[in-house]
Amino acid sequence: MTTPAPRRGGFVFLDPEQGQVLRVMPFQYNPDSISRTVQPRGVGADAGDRLEALRLRGPARETFRIDAEFDAVDQLASKATQAPPTGSGLSATLAALESAVTPTSAQLTRQNDLAGRGILEIAPVQAPLSVLVLGTRRVLPVRMLDIDVTEEAYDGELNPIRARVTLTVRVLTVDDVGFGHKAGGLYLQYQQGRERLAATVANGPATVGYTGG
Repeated sequence: MTTPAPRRGGFVFLDPEQGQVLRVMPFQYNPDSISRTVQPRGVGADAGDRLEALRLRGPARETFRIDAEFDAVDQLASKATQAPPTGSGLSATLAALESAVTPTSAQLTRQNDLAGRGILEIAPVQAPLSVLVLGTRRVLPVRMLDIDVTEEAYDGELNPIRARVTLTVRVLTVDDVGFGHKAGGLYLQYQQGRERLAATVANGPATVGYTGG
C-alpha cells in the first residue's frame, strides 16, 4: 500500500473580476512554521464607552507570515514541481510571486496613455486576487503586504538558484470587498468552516473551575 503524497500549500492567483485562474504557485516545500496574528476590531476599545466594550465592528484582521524556501536544483530533479526554464534558476519562480503586487507593463502603458489624453479620473490598476491555500480547510483570499527575498546562491550567470522568501499577507474580509466579490465568498466559506470547527469543542464549565459566580 503506497502512502499518498502530502498535500502542498501555495498561492492561486485569480482574475479579480471573472474569478478565472491566472497562475498557480505551489510552495516547493511546505513551511515548517507559520506565524499568524488575529487582531479584533472592537468598538469599546476605540470609543472608551464601557457599554460598547464587547461589541465588534467587523471581522478581525488576520495576518499570516510565511517563510518559504526554493531550490532550483531540487525543482529540476522533482517531477512534482514544474521546472523553471533552463538557465533561469529561480528567476521565473520569483517573478511569478512578484507579479502579484506589480502592475503589468501593459497596464502601466494604458495608464500613461489615458493620462496623456487628459483623462483626470483614472481608476487604479487592479492586482490579481491572491488566494492562500493551506489545506482544504484554509482557502483564504489575501492581500500581499510584503515579499522579502533572500537570494542565497547563484549559477554562473548570476541567476538565483536558492532563495528564502518571507511572505506577509492579510486576509481579505467582506468588509474589504463586499459580499458579492469572489474574495468575499471565499472569506465567508473560511469563516463558516472555522465556526464548524469551534462548535466541536464541547467542554463543561467545570473543566476550568467556573461555577457561574
